[in-house]
Amino acid sequence: MRTFTLIWLGQLVSKVGSYMTFFALTLWAWEITGSATALALLGLFSQLPRLPISLFAGIVVDRYNRKLLMLLGDAIAALTTLTIGLLYLTESLQIWHLYAAVIVAGGFEQIQTLAYQASVSIIVPKQHYTRANSMASVVHYGANIMGPAVSGALYPVVGLSGIVALDLVTFAAAFLTLLAAHIPQPPQSLSPSQSFQKSSPLKQFIFQLTFGFRYVWQRPSLQTLLLITVVFTFAHDLGGAIYGPMILARTGGSAQTLASVSAMAGFGGVVGALVMSGWGGPKCPVNGMLAGYIGAGLSKIGFGMGRSLSVWLPTQVCSSLNFPLMSSAGNAIWMTQIPSEIQGRIFAANSLLIQGAGAIALLIAGPLADNLLEPAMMPDGAIVAMFSSVFGSGPGAGMGLLYTLCAFAMLLVGIGGFFLPHLKTLEKSTTVQHSRF
Repeated sequence: MRTFTLIWLGQLVSKVGSYMTFFALTLWAWEITGSATALALLGLFSQLPRLPISLFAGIVVDRYNRKLLMLLGDAIAALTTLTIGLLYLTESLQIWHLYAAVIVAGGFEQIQTLAYQASVSIIVPKQHYTRANSMASVVHYGANIMGPAVSGALYPVVGLSGIVALDLVTFAAAFLTLLAAHIPQPPQSLSPSQSFQKSSPLKQFIFQLTFGFRYVWQRPSLQTLLLITVVFTFAHDLGGAIYGPMILARTGGSAQTLASVSAMAGFGGVVGALVMSGWGGPKCPVNGMLAGYIGAGLSKIGFGMGRSLSVWLPTQVCSSLNFPLMSSAGNAIWMTQIPSEIQGRIFAANSLLIQGAGAIALLIAGPLADNLLEPAMMPDGAIVAMFSSVFGSGPGAGMGLLYTLCAFAMLLVGIGGFFLPHLKTLEKSTTVQHSRF
């Protein structure tokens, strides 16, 4: 676990800086636009380049040096952050600059993420797959605690430019630790058949491009696992797109409230990830993943119905506790089922479908909130009489309704998964034994 831990520490530092910058940019964009659509578009434009790039990224990750690909991703992310900082200093920054920046960074980050995911099964023993993935959750949720908290405190003092400068320092830390780590390449796949070698270059390219989709679709258990993940992601991202705007709208634009709730999301996630890291994960990862879906859905239902910190803080902690369980168990299933030499193409195919669902959710979330549900939940709105007893009325009520409906969908996905026969088949083949750290 030594190599993995070295990379993990660097990524933890870097993520704190990235979350600081993202939080500061969220505040800046809300100050400029006051629009849920504008904030949702940030997520959408971050996702869009990942979709076409995923078609080719799997081939690249399985063929080229994965360590260099990860270093390239860090370098591009640092350059885009630097560009945003310079535009802000020269008073030239506009909302479309943010969209352009996340398009560039998102594309390279997709390759970096796939290279990282496909390397875990090489540098970590099989019995520690769930533990390693839960440690990766610590990176996300730990940064979610420190990033918004530090950014919320420093933003009024140092502004966006100061936050960007700190972010660049954290990028350097991640780059240096990754540079020092040894990441071996996976064994080469078996040589292609003679008939394949004699086929045209175009046919060979199409074969490689579609390999991941065909591999999963020819295995009903993996196909079912992917489809249930796609549906859950769509429901989650549809609600997640209006998470920040909903809180800001209900609190009159309070950055402190949003930072507090974000910190609690990080706290719950870190606690869940630490429990998973020490425990090693459930004996049956499939059941663990579905239990996480159900727990997250139930908690988010309570969050969406809330209107103050007294409700948001405990329900956010409860929600975030479930995500390390579902993500580490789900990733462990894929790593166990897929040989390391083809993981890049399989993970890329999965990512294309999952992020495609997320992109659609991000595309419709903002207009659905701004143009339909928010007006309908104003004091004279079309449906306010029906739902005002739960969600109230006025700014943020329509987004609260949408968030809660998405949470119900997440809950149903988790419950329904226990009745899918192909997942039961997968359950038997992925049952693992607990191991000591």
